[in-house]
Formats: sequence, C-alpha cells, structure tokens
Amino acid sequence: MTEGAGIRDGDLPDDLTAAEAGMWQAFRNGTVYDLSSGDSVVDDPHGGHPWGPERTVRARIVCWLLLDGPPALAGRVSSLKLTGVQISGTLDLAGGTVVPYLEMKGCRFEREILLPEARFTTARFVDCSVPRLEAARVHTEGDLHLPRCRFHNGVRLTDAHIGTDLLMNQAIVYRDRSGRSIAADGMTVGQDLQAELLESHGELSLRSATIGVSLSLRGARLTNPYTRLALNAPQLTVERTLYLTPAGVGASMLSGATPARGTRIQRFECQGGVRLDDGRFGDAVDLERARFIFTEDQELSLRRVQAPELRFMGEKPQRGKVVLSGARVGNLVDRASAWPGPGSLHMGGFVYENLVPHGPFPLAERLEWVAAATAEYNPEPYERLAAVLRAGGEDEDAREVLLAKQRRRRESLPLAAKLWGYVQDWTVAYGYRPGRAAVWMAVLWAAGSMAFAHASHPPLKGGDHPVWNPALFALDLLLPVIDLGQVGFWQLRGGWQWLAAAMVLLGWILATTVAAGATRTLRRS
Repeated sequence: MTEGAGIRDGDLPDDLTAAEAGMWQAFRNGTVYDLSSGDSVVDDPHGGHPWGPERTVRARIVCWLLLDGPPALAGRVSSLKLTGVQISGTLDLAGGTVVPYLEMKGCRFEREILLPEARFTTARFVDCSVPRLEAARVHTEGDLHLPRCRFHNGVRLTDAHIGTDLLMNQAIVYRDRSGRSIAADGMTVGQDLQAELLESHGELSLRSATIGVSLSLRGARLTNPYTRLALNAPQLTVERTLYLTPAGVGASMLSGATPARGTRIQRFECQGGVRLDDGRFGDAVDLERARFIFTEDQELSLRRVQAPELRFMGEKPQRGKVVLSGARVGNLVDRASAWPGPGSLHMGGFVYENLVPHGPFPLAERLEWVAAATAEYNPEPYERLAAVLRAGGEDEDAREVLLAKQRRRRESLPLAAKLWGYVQDWTVAYGYRPGRAAVWMAVLWAAGSMAFAHASHPPLKGGDHPVWNPALFALDLLLPVIDLGQVGFWQLRGGWQWLAAAMVLLGWILATTVAAGATRTLRRS
C-alpha cells in the first residue's frame, strides 16, 4: 500500500516495521508505546548500549503520524507517546502544524530534531538524547518540556513563542559550532522558564527574551571557557524574579520550594562572564549564594538594570568585576562579604532607595564598599549612601558618610587646598561636627583670657575708655564681625600683638568652617 492510501480508514501501510506498526496502533489508541527493556542500564538513552531494530522507528513515520496521521479509534484521542524508542533519521517538522499531543520519554534520536516555525499545542521531550534541537520561531499554545534531555550540539529557540512554561530542569546542553549552548534570543515564554540544575557548556544567550512570570536557574552550572560570556542576556524582561540561587539535589520537591532539612544543596555556579545589561525585572534579581568564577577580563554586568529588589548575597568573585553602573533598584539586600574589593566594583550612577543588610554590615565597612567603587574621587556614591541613610532616620551615619566624602575629596586637591582641608577636618570636621567649634572656642577663650590678664595694655587715647577686661578682650578677638567694645581701645606691643593677631585668625577659621557646615546642613534640609 502506498503512503496515504487507506489512511482515512486507519489501515496500516504495507512498509511499516513491527516496531512502527505498534507505534501506529498506539497512536490511534492514544496510549503510551513503551519499548524499554526494564533494564536501567540498557534503557539509558545517554548510555552506550546499542538499541536494535526492534526498538527503532523511522523519523519519517513519526512525522507522518504527527502531521497527517490516521484517525483515532472510536472514543479515543490520537496522540504520540513514546518511551524507550530510538528514532532514526532526521525528525523534520519544520513549518508544520502538529495537532496531536506529543510526548517522548527516554528516547534516543540518531539525528537532529528540526522544528523551525512549527506549531504545537504541547510538546514534551523528557530524558531524551538529541544531537541538536533546531526550533527557531517554534510556536506552542501550551508547554515545551525538555527536562533531563542531553543536547550534544546545542539548542536553538531564537524568536520562539512558548504559550505557557518552558521546562529545561536538569538538562545538559553542549555548544554548537557558533559556541552557543542555548540560543534563545527574542524568545517569549508566557509563564515560567525553569532551568534548574541545568548544565550549559557554552554561551547561554537570552538577548531580548521576555519571560511572563519567573526565570529560575536555581542550582544551574554555566560553563564557557571558550568566549567571554557564559550567560548573555541583555534587555531581558522578567515579569517577576530572576533566580540565580541554590537548588536541592535529589529531593522530590516543588520548583522554588525551600529544600527540606538535610537535603544536599547545589549552588548556582557560573564560570564565565554574565551580561544582564538593560534588564527589567518586576520583583527581584536574586543572587543568594551564587558563585561566579571569572578571569580578569570577565564581569558580572548589571548596567542599567531596573528591579524593585536586588539580593546581592553571593560568594565574592576572586577575579573579574562587578558592574552596577546606571542600575536602579528599590531595596538593596546584601552581605558585606559578597562585594569585591577596590578596582573590581563599579557603581557610577547606581541608584538604590533602601539598604537591607543581611548580617553585620557596619558603617566602616559600608564606607569601604563605597571607596572600592571609586578608584578616583566621585561624590555621587557617597551622596547616594548619605541620602538613603538620612531617609532611614540615620542622620549621624549620614554625616559620617559626607565627612568621608570630604576626606576622599581632599586626596585629589593641590597641596595648599589639602592643608586647608586638614585644618577644617581637625577643627570642626568640615562642619559635620560643629560641636568641636564650641570646644575650640572655649579653649582659646580660656587661654587668651589667662594670657591677656598679664599683658601690658596702655590705652590708645587718653580720653574715655572702658575698663580693661581680659576675658572680654579675648572674646572680642575671637568673634569676627561682633564688636564687644574692647579691641579698639587698647594698645598691645611685641608678642602680645602677635598673640592678638593669631586669635583673630583662628576666630575667622572657626567661623568660616562653622558657616560652611551650616550652609551644607541648610542645603540638605
């Protein structure tokens, strides 16, 4: 019988093998077609044990069933459900519309799967061995499941549209000829993209992808020793949360649930650069316990990222950089031990509204955090930190931050300005500790009063003059502008004249620094 003849009646084509005939009947019946032997070693699709013709069907027959298969038996719904089957040849469904439900478990494909511009309701490939999945612009109304599959030459999902969930948990993907393990630029997923415990050997590319709910890479291991980036996802949009966090290994648990006590934990680990520039995240970017292993020229790039919360609580990268330039977040949840040291942190234009330290993070370490991000003097990170502290009611800490800013600025000034800066710092701490001025005034006033009590002070004119009062005379010298009626009536000579000049100069210095501090206070108010 030629192909197509008798299909309306469900007759078996003449050239089918025994394995294909059984698959044909199972398709019409809507039941699972299981050719596994029951031996876990033999049935392992990723193992080296050969599967003979009794377990092999041609990809052409599979395509025939999916695209133009026979009618279902009465009271049944046709579907293709294969377990432990080997598919020979290229499974080519490019441009086709697949109506029957498709599910393949523990299957082995001899050649690549071609699904460009194909349309499915739901397609499930579970624990399958696939040379390559080529599925650019594929469209599913429901899920696309690829858990525990191994792809030896990469996966391409460029501009794919997944109606609900894309599942790639525990999948292992090796790079293609272009160096990418998963190429999913422009992909749209209606709900979750779950790739927990994923192993990616090459570049995972999600440029301009859109995820309708959350993107979970919990416990994933991304490795790319070939090029700079292991995760390349600029302009990524995730409506809720990006998880680069630990996952429980070997536990039966719901995705994202807290692992049960005693469960072995696998961290998210990335060996290669991460690029999330211009990403938009509706809830958070979560990096709890994440481990990044960089070379000197690689980085975790979060340039211009926007998210209500950034949870920066991973392991400190030993090399490479962390770049937050232009990022905007609401809550910055972080650990002191997570941040890299000087020269490895860049935060120009980084805006955060609240600080939520996880564990001890004293102000001295927070100032070191800011200093690490400013190889050259830049007032912006100090002013941002001070503003956040002041908004949280920590005015004293905010003043300490602004004082640290002035001290950092002093390092970049010429010698004369630097000396003047030291004077302001020693006297009234650049106006941020005005109480010092009162102490200095009191000390100078007391010392001056005692000194001038022994000074020779003939009157300048023989007429009327006030009674000599060394305390008022010293105070009149120290207070600029204010005239207490003492200085203009007495004549001092020699060392007393120099002492008076020194007290006038010190009075002006104290008054100037206090005025500068008051001006800054009023400006902040």
